[in-house]
Amino acid sequence: MSEYLVISAVGEDRPGIVDKLSKAIFNAGCNIVDSRMTVLGGEFAIILLVSGGASDISQLEATLPGMQDTLALTITAKRTSTRSSRRDMLAYSVRAVSIDHPGIVYKLASFFSARSINIEDLTTTRYAAAHTGTPMFSIDMVINIPVDVRISRLREDLTEFCDDLNIDVYIEPERG
Repeated sequence: MSEYLVISAVGEDRPGIVDKLSKAIFNAGCNIVDSRMTVLGGEFAIILLVSGGASDISQLEATLPGMQDTLALTITAKRTSTRSSRRDMLAYSVRAVSIDHPGIVYKLASFFSARSINIEDLTTTRYAAAHTGTPMFSIDMVINIPVDVRISRLREDLTEFCDDLNIDVYIEPERG
C-alpha cells in the first residue's frame, strides 16, 4: 500500500535543483505523483506529492536534511493521504483579469469563502498590457462548488462583484 509525502522546497534559482531532488526521490524508490514548480523573483519554489511504500517514504524523509544542505534549499515534508473523491462538488475554472492593484486575490478569495466554495488551485501573473504597458494582473483558479449552489446565480453574483471592482471574470466548468 502506498504512502504519500508532500515536499516543499524554496531556494535561490539555479540549474540542477529538479535533477538532484527528483534523483533522490527515484533512488529512494518513490514516485512523483503531482508537482508545481516555478521561479518567483530570484527564488525557485517546488511542491511535490510523492508516493511510495512505507520504508521508501521513511528513507526519503531521512535524506531530506542532507538535500537541504547540499542544494541550499529550505525543505519541509509532511505525510499525507490521498484525497477522497468529492461527488458533492462541481469543479469550475475561473479566470479574472484586471489592472494590477492590491487586494484582488483577497477580495476574490473572500467572495468564494463566504459561499463555502473551496479554491483548489490558484495561479496569479503580473504582466504589462500590450501596446500600453499598463501593469495587469490575472488569476486562474479551479474552485469546488457545492452541488446545491445554483451556478447561474453564482455566475451573476460573481460578475456583479467583479464589475464593481473593474475586474473581467470568466467562469466555466473545469475540463479535467
